[in-house]
Amino acid sequence: MSYIESNLLADEQVVYKGKLHWVIFLKPAALILLGGSSLLIQPFIGAIVLAVGAMVALPALVDYLSSEFGVTNKRVIIKVGFVRHRTLELLLRHVEAISVDQSVAGRIFDFGSLTLTGTGGVKELFNNVTAPLEFGRRIQDEAT
Repeated sequence: MSYIESNLLADEQVVYKGKLHWVIFLKPAALILLGGSSLLIQPFIGAIVLAVGAMVALPALVDYLSSEFGVTNKRVIIKVGFVRHRTLELLLRHVEAISVDQSVAGRIFDFGSLTLTGTGGVKELFNNVTAPLEFGRRIQDEAT
């Protein structure tokens, strides 16, 4: 059972779920491809680059599998991390602002950074979120 489903309040229902974007795997994939192609020319160096690529891919994979972004009919619930959790559970009525930052590549591939600002000075930034505009729209739809 996911973090979001296991922490629902009474009469609370999930209306939208988001996730991290696959773009977090681009750097590890580039290193793995470089290492794999280098194996033909310099096997020792290629093996080292391949190993580094695999080591860089592991944290990205853990982040991808362990991060959850959800909007319910009462709250925004976000959990990032596996060993060290970072969570945000913000009642919809306490959301003051939603900011989305997308680069050109982010607009093309539909990913970006999402900043949620709540009452009491809560300001949380989440990077590489898939469809951040849709996520923000769902928060606004439920808050009204």
